[in-house]
Amino acid sequence: MPTPPPDPDCIFCRIVAGDIPCHKLHKDEHTLAFLDINPTAPGHTLLIPKAHNARLDEMPGETMAKLGAVLPRLAGAVAGAVGAPGYNILQNNGAEAGQAVFHVHFHIIPRGLPGSDFRFDWPAGKLESDAAADLIARITSRLA
Repeated sequence: MPTPPPDPDCIFCRIVAGDIPCHKLHKDEHTLAFLDINPTAPGHTLLIPKAHNARLDEMPGETMAKLGAVLPRLAGAVAGAVGAPGYNILQNNGAEAGQAVFHVHFHIIPRGLPGSDFRFDWPAGKLESDAAADLIARITSRLA
């Protein structure tokens, strides 16, 4: 799969190009990490691929592997630096999921810090057995 070109309207592509400054934490050939300018907690960090893809399901697996190689170490460094006992990794795809910048990015959000009121509620439902079989069939047919 060829590398998509940068999107001149994408703020993250412009950060990668050096047109917009950032508070850089990590940079290599394929990835860039920087502090979020609108943090939900001290240390809130974004990890992005340098190549532009709007959604995770549009991104080549090789690019995800490059991000995955950086993410654990970066998350631990961020949490440790701010003294957070926990952290969330958040990744949104599509406006309906809360994505505001349409360039794949992972949020590393330190949790458990005094004064941080970021909330992530998870209204859990129940998976019914009848619905599971149909859902499994529909998903696995798309994986084939």
